[in-house]
Amino acid sequence: METSLETVALFSLKLAYEEEGLSPILRDDMVMGDYQKDVFELLVKRRDIQTIQFKLNECLGLAMNALGGVEKPLGRELHKLSADFSQAQSLEQLDQPLLALKGYLKDIL
Repeated sequence: METSLETVALFSLKLAYEEEGLSPILRDDMVMGDYQKDVFELLVKRRDIQTIQFKLNECLGLAMNALGGVEKPLGRELHKLSADFSQAQSLEQLDQPLLALKGYLKDIL
């Protein structure tokens, strides 16, 4: 799960900040500092669902803005998937929405 959380954060930040022709954002870039696997690993270990959702929603919000918001088709779909993620009440309930987000972001990158 930690790797998927990190990947969704990375893909979201790529959408928000990566510009064509410049160096790509990588997992070890400074912008990923609060969203690395180790951070998520600790949060998962603590079963801190609210903080996990908060951190990922920060990244997803940036991605949403980069996609033009809910007024655009890509933004509407991202909003729907992120709402499913935000409604999860347990770590187990995070799995499916997280995988859907990861797959969607990968597809549009």
